[in-house]
Amino acid sequence: MSLIAKARRFATRAHADKKQFRKYTGQPYIVHPAAVANLVQSVPHTEEQVAAAWLHDTVEDTDVTLDDIREYFGDKVAELVEMLTDTSKPEDGTRAVRKQIDLEHTAKASPEAKTIKLADLIDNTESIVVHDPVFAKTYLQEKVRLLEVLKEGNQHLWEIASKQVEMSLNQ
Repeated sequence: MSLIAKARRFATRAHADKKQFRKYTGQPYIVHPAAVANLVQSVPHTEEQVAAAWLHDTVEDTDVTLDDIREYFGDKVAELVEMLTDTSKPEDGTRAVRKQIDLEHTAKASPEAKTIKLADLIDNTESIVVHDPVFAKTYLQEKVRLLEVLKEGNQHLWEIASKQVEMSLNQ
C-alpha cells in the first residue's frame, strides 16, 4: 500500500473512531483532510506532503500522537504533521493569545508544511464564510495575519487563499 493510501486509511479511521463530523455540514470529518490532500496534489508536491495533508488534524483532534505518526509514516511525515499541529492549549489564555502562539509556531514551518497549511486555510475558509458569517469576521482577520507567514508555501495556493480571504472580507 502506498504511503498516501496508508495515510488516508489511518486518518479516516482516527477521525471516525472519535465520531468526528464537520461542524456546519454534519459530514464525516474526513471530507476536510480529503479536500486538503486534493489541493496539495493540485500543485507540485511530495508523497510525504500528501500523506501529511491527510494526517494534519489527527494529533490535534484524535488520540493519535506524533510518535504514532513517526512509527507508521516515518520522520518526514511526522515532522510535517508537527509543524501543522497547533501548540497552544486552552490554558494559555484568550483566543487571541492562543492564535499568536500558533502563528509563531507556523512561521517556523518549512515551505512544504506551509503549502499544506494554505490548503487547510482554503478549505476551512470556504466552509466558515458560507456557514458562520458572524464568526467569519474574527476568523478572516486571523487569516490575514496567517497569510503573512505562509508566503514561503506554494505561490499558487497562497494567491488563491489571499484572494479568498480578501473577497470574503469585502462581502
